[in-house]
Amino acid sequence: MLDTTDYTPRLKAQYRSTIRAQMKEEFSYKNEMMIPRLDKIVLNMGVGEAVKDTKKVKFAQEDMTTIAGQKALITYAKKSVASFRVREEMPLGCKVTLRAEKMYEFLDRLVTIALPRVRDFRGISPKSFDGRGNYAMGLKEHIVFPEIEYDKVDSVLGMDIIICTTAKTDAEAKALLKFFNMPFTS
Repeated sequence: MLDTTDYTPRLKAQYRSTIRAQMKEEFSYKNEMMIPRLDKIVLNMGVGEAVKDTKKVKFAQEDMTTIAGQKALITYAKKSVASFRVREEMPLGCKVTLRAEKMYEFLDRLVTIALPRVRDFRGISPKSFDGRGNYAMGLKEHIVFPEIEYDKVDSVLGMDIIICTTAKTDAEAKALLKFFNMPFTS
């Protein structure tokens, strides 16, 4: 059996060894605790086809659990909306929140493997920050992750990825994500 007690993800080790020092130098923080860090990564998948077939949400949950390495929660409708044929408490999607080691592992796979596999990829938009140091992006196809077997996928689904940081401003968060090799367009 593999001993994982002293295992540290590659990006976490890189953050501790070089990125913190680079951030401290660039923004001249007085205290080590002022240096921004990753807080959590939230993955969300809305399944619009769930209105016709509720089994689609189960497939989406299985795929998201495979991608994240952690069990995804099914999200339910809060209100009934007749025009969308949605009833209260109907399953509509799934989500998962990653923290600590799993967060760094996911970010590493996103930046090095998944994003380069996106068709016609030229980089991600630097304008998707929320003003408080968090970054949101969407993928049109969840099959860009290598864990998903293309032949077994019933339908291709989109996915939202929100990267939450402890940065106070967007400039600090963008610098932090650039040090993590996030491929922003210029």
